[in-house]
Amino acid sequence: MRLHQFDRLIDSEFGHSHGRWIMGSHVLSRRGRTAVELIEDGVDPRDVWWELCHDFEVPEERRLGPDE
Repeated sequence: MRLHQFDRLIDSEFGHSHGRWIMGSHVLSRRGRTAVELIEDGVDPRDVWWELCHDFEVPEERRLGPDE
């Protein structure tokens, strides 16, 4: 997944401001680090997105983002 796709998913699910706050402050339960830290260290944004979905209990029907 490309970073711009990840950003679009974050914005559609959480809103731009709240999504950015989550990325920088929420420590992912199964990774022990924030989304920003993981992406900066080279973790695929797709894996980070699935972890966020897990932690925030995003319903499966919304995990691929809105239909375009």
